[in-house]
Amino acid sequence: MTGGGRVAVIGAGTMGRGIAQVAAMAGHEAVLSDVDERQLEGAMGAIRAALDKGVSLGKVEAAAREAALARLSMATDLCDAVEGAQLVVEAVPESMALKRSVFAAIEAAAPEEAILATNTSSLSVTEMGADLRRRGRFLGLHFFNPVHIMALVEVVRAKETEASTVEEALTFVHGLGKEPIVVADSPGFASSRLGIVLGLEAIRMVEAGVASAEDIDKAMVLGYRHPMGPLRLTDLVGLDVRLGIARYLHESLGSEAFRPPRLLERMVDEGRLGRKSGRGFYEWGNER
Repeated sequence: MTGGGRVAVIGAGTMGRGIAQVAAMAGHEAVLSDVDERQLEGAMGAIRAALDKGVSLGKVEAAAREAALARLSMATDLCDAVEGAQLVVEAVPESMALKRSVFAAIEAAAPEEAILATNTSSLSVTEMGADLRRRGRFLGLHFFNPVHIMALVEVVRAKETEASTVEEALTFVHGLGKEPIVVADSPGFASSRLGIVLGLEAIRMVEAGVASAEDIDKAMVLGYRHPMGPLRLTDLVGLDVRLGIARYLHESLGSEAFRPPRLLERMVDEGRLGRKSGRGFYEWGNER
C-alpha cells in the first residue's frame, strides 16, 4: 500500500492522532475517528501544533504541513470513517474486550479488501481477531510514541495473517519513512517484552534504595547509550499503562520478571501516573 490511499484511524488518543499525522504526511488521505468530538478536536489541535513545531525547527516544509492538514479529516461515525479505506488502524485503549468489539464494527463496515490492523503494544493479536471473518487481512501495526519521531514499527503476524497482508503492511510502513520488523504474535512481541523487563527492574531498584530514579536513568543513557532512561520513559508512557502491560505479561508468560513491583502499584493507586498527571518518578509541571 503506497501513498494516496485512504487510511482510517479509530481512536483519537496520543497514538491514534500520531498515526493519522504520519499517514497524512506520507500522502495518504487520513481519517481520524472517535466517538468523543472533543477528543477529536483536541487531537487535531495537537497535530497542528506538532506540524507547526516541525516547521519552526526546519524539519517540515510549510507547504508540506498545509498539504498534510488538507489530507486530514475527522469523523465521529465509524461507518463514515472506514468507508473506502484501504487500511483501518485501531488505536483505542488497551482492553481486549473493547478492541474486539471495535473490530466487529469495523469489519461490518469496512471494504472487503481492507487491511485491518491493531496498534496494541502487548495484547494477543490472534485472540483479538478470533471472531473476524477476514482473519487473513488482520495483523498488528505497533507504532511507538511519539509516532512522528520514532522510527520503529512492529508488524505483528497473527496465526492466520496471510503473507500478502504482511507484504502490503511492510510497503505501507516503508512509505511512512519508518523501519518495520516482523514478529510472530507472542505476548509483548519483541519491544514491549524487552522494554517492560528493563523498566520493571529499574522500579525495583528505586524500591530497594539502590539509587535515585535520576541516577538509574543516567546509568542507561550514559553507560548504554539509551536515548532515555527507563524510568523517565515509564513516566512518558504512563505508569498505569505500564502496570496493565506488566500484569498481562505476568499472567500470560508466568515469569516473575513481569510481576509488577509494589511501588508501581502504589504509585498508580495514588494517581502518580507520570507526565499526564504531572507527577510520577519525575515532576513534570508545565511539561504536561
